[in-house]
Amino acid sequence: MDTIFLVLSLFLPRITLIIFFLLHHIPLNSVPFIGDILLTVFIPRALILIYIAQNLGTDSPWFWIHLVVAVMVYLGGGKKYRDYRKK
Repeated sequence: MDTIFLVLSLFLPRITLIIFFLLHHIPLNSVPFIGDILLTVFIPRALILIYIAQNLGTDSPWFWIHLVVAVMVYLGGGKKYRDYRKK
């Protein structure tokens, strides 16, 4: 896996997946094409975790970094929405 893919996908996962798809550099995976599309649209961080687990394994520090960031984003996103609704 490219290091640039791993770093960019931490901050901009959906855009990174689309750019790498258009450049034909998506990492090797066993996810069907329709799964790639649906996960890119709805849960891009989960798709990136699948890519990392299949290519680098779950022992990789990149897997754990992406997992922690995904949990923080999903748990923190609800708080921002609640604060916005209070105003």
